[in-house]
Amino acid sequence: MKIEWLGRIDYQTGLRIQEQRLESCLSNGAETVILLEHEPVYTIGRLPDKSSLRNVSRLPYPVFETNRGGQATYHGPGQLVGYPIVDLRIRGRDLHHYLRKLENLLIDLLADFGLQGVRVDGKTGVWIQDRKIASIGVGVRKWVTMHGFALNVASDLSGFQNITPCGLSGVTMTSISSELGTEVSIQSVRENLVPHLNRNLGARLQESGVPGVQELQNGDGDFRSVDNPLRSDEKNLSRRTSSQ
Repeated sequence: MKIEWLGRIDYQTGLRIQEQRLESCLSNGAETVILLEHEPVYTIGRLPDKSSLRNVSRLPYPVFETNRGGQATYHGPGQLVGYPIVDLRIRGRDLHHYLRKLENLLIDLLADFGLQGVRVDGKTGVWIQDRKIASIGVGVRKWVTMHGFALNVASDLSGFQNITPCGLSGVTMTSISSELGTEVSIQSVRENLVPHLNRNLGARLQESGVPGVQELQNGDGDFRSVDNPLRSDEKNLSRRTSSQ
């Protein structure tokens, strides 16, 4: 299993890379975990009810309808996003177990920073008491996963103010930096994530030799950087407007 650090990229590029890795997994079983930050964007699952976006025409960033589960969320700088492309056919075809694995690795990661992450019955994601710190939404194609988790790291959470995050009225979003009262870097969180990915998904850290990119792999010695992203059928629901 490889894990690629892609840095900060726009949503469409990240999606196309996911699709490329998913097709590779379907064809030859190659699994990947993609780690990145996104440029500011709102996403929502393909649902009839899109009220969690509130007024789309007034949103300051683009909106994409995507093939994950769940209501509206925000992605942007200061948020660590993970997209595991893994084959559930060799993991018992149990999506609920997989979701709990994602929650487990985030809860374990938060403990490294002295924070007690918890689950909330009936709600996917991770919380600090009644404050939501990580969102999870996945898509599955022929039992291979895409999309994944978004962990808030930086204290600037203003991007969530224009929507109803995850469709949860009155929810308070939080982050590692907000809880600790000091800014924590994406790099330090990413580095701490490594052993938890190892424990839950089975990978280990190697240097890729590509500037700005680190990958995890399972000993096969095969490193790969981003190239030739595929087309996507994801739908852009809005044009970029001026920031508010």
